[in-house]
Amino acid sequence: MGISETQAILSSSAVRTREVSGFRLMEHLYSPKTKLPVHVHEQALLWIAMKGHCNEVYAGKVREHETLTVEFLPANEIHTLHFPLVEMRSFAIGIAPQWLDRMREYSLSLDYSVHSRGGLLAGLFMKLYKEFREMDEASPLAIEGLALEMLAEVSRCQVRVSDHKPPRWLAQALDLLHEQFSERLTIAYLATSVGVHPVHLAREFRKFYRCTIGEHIRQLRIEHACRELCVSDASLAAIASAAGFSDQSHFSRTFKRLMLITPAQYRAAFSRR
Repeated sequence: MGISETQAILSSSAVRTREVSGFRLMEHLYSPKTKLPVHVHEQALLWIAMKGHCNEVYAGKVREHETLTVEFLPANEIHTLHFPLVEMRSFAIGIAPQWLDRMREYSLSLDYSVHSRGGLLAGLFMKLYKEFREMDEASPLAIEGLALEMLAEVSRCQVRVSDHKPPRWLAQALDLLHEQFSERLTIAYLATSVGVHPVHLAREFRKFYRCTIGEHIRQLRIEHACRELCVSDASLAAIASAAGFSDQSHFSRTFKRLMLITPAQYRAAFSRR
């Protein structure tokens, strides 16, 4: 027999929660070597892995959740979570039904789960998380706007998935980026590797993944840096070099632009909490 959302939440340690404009904002810690058995959430949920790693079983498939993995889960969807080795910190947004009804008035699709790493959704999540951590009189309005923008992006993701999948060669190019993100890659090299023209590769990549190849490489490098900042005592210069940045200054500027905090602040917030 499954467990409810309330029981699942009790299986974790709540860092802080807030109710803002019909959105329930929740930051949680999950202990290593624990498992949440089959359970459901009464509200639709947007969720991001801030630190750590877990495995989810959803719709008969295993999904990996690493740092900056984002998920949208419709209400009352059955899933399980397993936290195998390390502590996980997550941030979630419970979405009141009236917001979903309002989005559907504009013919937005919010009926299916979305699972992705990095990209626009992760960037919006980090902006919302900053408002959540540093609440002032303007934060409720900012949180409402960011949450609605995230739901609009979820709808776009669902439309892309339902329309058609990227060609095999484009998926191969994406795999190459994930394998070699720290190297000095060129579009010409990627295009030759998968057998297409560079212009065609750049155009189709942006069409399917809603960002340029350069933007995606930067995101992968920042994701790698986030993981290292949480688990390693390596210097910022060493982390920057391993992630593929030319120097620590470039790394710090890019990190702050995408994550809205400095690498040192990220390490202080998530490495030992």
